Amino acid sequence: MKTDIEIAQEAVMEPIVKVAERIGLTEDDLELYGKYKAKISNEFIEKVQDSPNGKLILVTAINPTPAGEGKTTTSVGLGQAFGKLGKKAIIALREPSLGPCFGIKGGAAGGGMAQVVPMEDLNLHFTGDFHAITSANNLLAALMDNHIQQGNELQIDTRQIVWKRCVDMNDRVLRNIVVGLGNKVDGVVREDHFVITVASEIMAILCLAQNMKDLKERLSKIIVAYNFAGEPVTAGQLQAVGSMAALLKDALKPNMIQTLEHTPALVHGGPFANIAHGCNSVRATQTALKMADYCITEAGFGADLGAEKFFDIKCRMTGLKPDAVVLVATVRALKYNGGVSKEDLGSENLEALKKGIVNLEKHIENIQKYGVPVVVTLNSFVSDTEAEYQFIKNFCEERGCEFALSEVWAKGGEGGIALAEKVLETLETKKSDFHVLYEDSLPLEDKIKTVAKEIYGAGSVTFAPNAKKQLQKLTELGFGSLPVCMAKNQYSLSDNPKLLGRPEGFDITIREAYVSAGAGFVVVLTGDVMTMPGLSKKPAAYGIDVNDDGVITGLF
Repeated sequence: MKTDIEIAQEAVMEPIVKVAERIGLTEDDLELYGKYKAKISNEFIEKVQDSPNGKLILVTAINPTPAGEGKTTTSVGLGQAFGKLGKKAIIALREPSLGPCFGIKGGAAGGGMAQVVPMEDLNLHFTGDFHAITSANNLLAALMDNHIQQGNELQIDTRQIVWKRCVDMNDRVLRNIVVGLGNKVDGVVREDHFVITVASEIMAILCLAQNMKDLKERLSKIIVAYNFAGEPVTAGQLQAVGSMAALLKDALKPNMIQTLEHTPALVHGGPFANIAHGCNSVRATQTALKMADYCITEAGFGADLGAEKFFDIKCRMTGLKPDAVVLVATVRALKYNGGVSKEDLGSENLEALKKGIVNLEKHIENIQKYGVPVVVTLNSFVSDTEAEYQFIKNFCEERGCEFALSEVWAKGGEGGIALAEKVLETLETKKSDFHVLYEDSLPLEDKIKTVAKEIYGAGSVTFAPNAKKQLQKLTELGFGSLPVCMAKNQYSLSDNPKLLGRPEGFDITIREAYVSAGAGFVVVLTGDVMTMPGLSKKPAAYGIDVNDDGVITGLF
């Protein structure tokens, strides 16, 4: 059996100019990065602003398991299937982070016959967007430390610095560091920290900014520290905005590549959903809606994280309204939630399926709370049985959502036609009545409780004393009307990754809260979730290589 990278490397790509022509773009509308990658020009984005929007389809999933779900694969395959049906569709995805590529999760190009290409470029550096974000983040850190060194006119309290440096790599030893060691000219000695680039507020800002003006306004609001009087010190006060914007000028433009079947894909931005807001850029999504009749986008990890943030942060801020949701699961993942070990997932087990399907049930209920029609799809595996399919199909239909089998991994667009037809039928027969989960006016603590109880299923919420104090201060500073961005482990609906299925009545612990004032939300850390992941005992980096001809192997 061929690996994903082998399939991708054997694909015959079309020049990106030709792919773009099919949806009405000319070469003048693109900024080319070689033959197969391009950025969409600001001029084109401005030109299509008054065009009508297509339909917006969100792809999300149950909680991830070691058995795999295939959310990106489904998104890509669904876009290819729309093409097979003669529909004008475009896919809008996030860019992969180098951290997971070399860590345990792998890349984010889809899989099998449902991938975006060039796969290696996408997973390694791509058009340099993440490097620009890393540089802008660390420029702000350097300007802040230099300001302190040069007399500290803004009276920054070095015990209350909240801006962290970043690097796009899983590097646990950088979580907590000491800087400024050495001579007096080497700066002030203080504790510092690193986050992974995808958790940087600048990543969130880039993905939420509508244009350069909006980007600069958001950058100016970033809080880097508090002064001795307890007042926020911002990037605007540090005179950092112009130089950061210069670094981000090209990164702000959406990237276009193609699927194996030459469906256009906008791949732009990449905040993690477990520690950030988990959606591709607003610019890419809004532009895709203007370029095609159907825009298929995805949100990271399970619907309790990615979809909730897509709805309550991205849609709230932009006025986007999803027309349908595709909820991805696999028979194997549901059996894993029912207590079956990874080694035994290939055997039919209806009892375990009945136990584990409660995870899917909770995600269906959650999406229905937002008023959006749901289509459940199963990524098929050869070990699945007809009895298992029928049980899940009946389960979904009894709960008022449509069901379709997806075979896009093995068959590409052809294997997604049943799903595409079910989505089209849903769009025609069911009207979306989208609304957010909570109002802006709700106090921060109550927003947190609403998400924890309504979406996760918690029975109670415990606020650590420090978190309670932080939320009170943020409210006093005028940030109480912002939405909350919950940072939580992705493997369970709870903050305990070992609680599979549908845990209920559990307590969830809020340990820290801080404002991303430029992004426009309050980040809330639960349990022991980390903003800088670490590498595993056998990271994927061990298996990646490049031969004498420059061909990369081992990426997945």
